[in-house]
Parts: sequence; C-alpha cells; structure tokens
Amino acid sequence: MCDFQSIPILVVDDSPTNLAVFSSTLRNAGFKVRVAVDGVSAIAKAEYDPPGLILLDVNMPTIDGFETCIKLKANPITSDIPIIFITGLSDREDKLKGFSLGAVDYITKPFQEEEVLARVRIHLKLRFLTQKVAEQAAELQKANQELLRLTIIDDLTQIANRRRFNEYLKQEWERSQREQEPISLILCDVDYFKHYNDTYGHLAGDICLHQIAQALSRVIKRPADLVARYGGEEFVIILSNTDSFDLVKIVRQIQTEIEQIKISHSMSKVSKHITLSIGAGCQTPNLEQSSESLFKLVDSALYTAKSQGRNRCSFYTDNLENE
Repeated sequence: MCDFQSIPILVVDDSPTNLAVFSSTLRNAGFKVRVAVDGVSAIAKAEYDPPGLILLDVNMPTIDGFETCIKLKANPITSDIPIIFITGLSDREDKLKGFSLGAVDYITKPFQEEEVLARVRIHLKLRFLTQKVAEQAAELQKANQELLRLTIIDDLTQIANRRRFNEYLKQEWERSQREQEPISLILCDVDYFKHYNDTYGHLAGDICLHQIAQALSRVIKRPADLVARYGGEEFVIILSNTDSFDLVKIVRQIQTEIEQIKISHSMSKVSKHITLSIGAGCQTPNLEQSSESLFKLVDSALYTAKSQGRNRCSFYTDNLENE
C-alpha cells in the first residue's frame, strides 16, 4: 500500500446503495473507508477523527452537502480537509457552487469506478504531500529557531551571550536616541573568581557562574531589559528607559540577591561568600555619543570599583555617589 492510501476517507451519502458501492470500490483498491449517512453525523465524525479526504453527496436531507461543506470549512479542526462533491452529471450549477465553497473536485453520478479511484488517488496524494511539506517546514522552522537560539545564548549560563549583547545594545541605544529616553548599563565581575576555580575546581566554577546568571535574571524581569554573559566571569545588563535613580535601586537589588544565594568562597579577600564588583552608568543618547562610549564609561567604573577594594559598585554619572 502506498503511504497516501493509509489516509482514511469519509464517504457521506444518505443512500445505503451509494454508500455500499463507494465503500466497496475504495476498499477493494486498498483505501481505508469510513461512512456517514447525513451531514450532521459527517461533521461529528470529521471533527472527532479528521479523515484525509471527504466524498460528500450534494443532495441529502436535514442539511445538504453545501451546508455541510460550509460548516466543515468554518471549523478549524476540519477546514483543511479536501472535499470532493458527488453530484449529478447535469448539475453544472452545483459543481460551480461546490468549487466556490471550497471543494477541490467533483464526481458525477452515475460514476465510473476508474474515474472515482483516479480522482481519489490524486487528491489523497496531494493531501499527503501537503502534510509532508507542512511537517518539513515546521521542522525547518524549529531547527532555525534552535540555531538562532544557539547563536545568541551562552551555553553555560543559559542567558544571552556577548554577541546578543552587542546587537541589543546597539538596537536599544538607537531607539533611546530617537525617543530621547535614558538607557542604563551595568557591568559585573565576580570577585576573585580565579581563586574560586583554583580552590573548588572548574566544575564548581561553572555551577557558580550559572547560579549568578540566574540570580541576575531574577532581578532583571522586564522584557525590554537584557542580562548577558560578557565573557569569563563578567556579566552585563542593559536597562532600557531607566534613569540614574532607578539604576541605583536595581544595583542594590542585585547586591542583595547575590548576598542571599550565599555561595561560599573561602579564598575571597573581601567576604566568605561570592561577591561582585559592579560598574554602572546611565545616559540619554545624543548624536555625538555612541553605545561604545557608554560601555567604556561603565567599564571604567568597574575598574574603579575593583581598585577601591571590590565587592562594591562605582557609578560614573556625576549625580551619583560611589558605593
């Protein structure tokens, strides 16, 4: 049996004779067949277990084939099932109406067995190939999304990587420049991390970095903000539309969160636990500035925090006091 022949067909006709003839013809050719004696039961069966193709008689009691087709096409579960109308040889208007309602083909009565099988094979094969193409497109999209994720996510910490940071900083800088909104930047460095690796091992160091990344992510919750691993033991945070006063609050929240996770660090010279040195700054961009200039100022502030004893934050902005 060909792959497409395993797709079930629903035959809908109020005539037991027609149902028997159609079913016999299709089953003898190797197709899977289901039957319904009216439009109401056809709709219920198609919705419960959607077939791959529907052969639908036009003239039926209660609701005719046209109304049945309309209801099937209006239902998201059954809307994409191809429908072949069964109609009289002289019913030209019925055929045109059927096509306008979404039918893909028609079979005329009295029907020829070879014609029925040919039309059914064509449309089942098209259905099968369409589904395959859709599945492959979905798989391709999923693969592309995963590839994109891998290019912007740091594998160790599962937050944004340096590439994503660089792209997003440029994007947010340009947006802030257009809208004349402040943008803030935070650069964090894990204090005495080399000593931590030497004491506890690189696996523990990896776990430590992951815990810090998650702690930062718990503080930075707005969708427009970004937490990224800049490299090694350095993390960077972009805060969109954040002024210097809100920046101070967020830095303090970060310091509190890092204190609360209490990662032991016996070789640190400033604490018994892991701490961060932080450089932070805020600017409202103008045409004479660039995102690189903001980063350099924040990097310089981080250097100041480290040179002043670590486990502290330094702000480059004039109206903020270093901590």
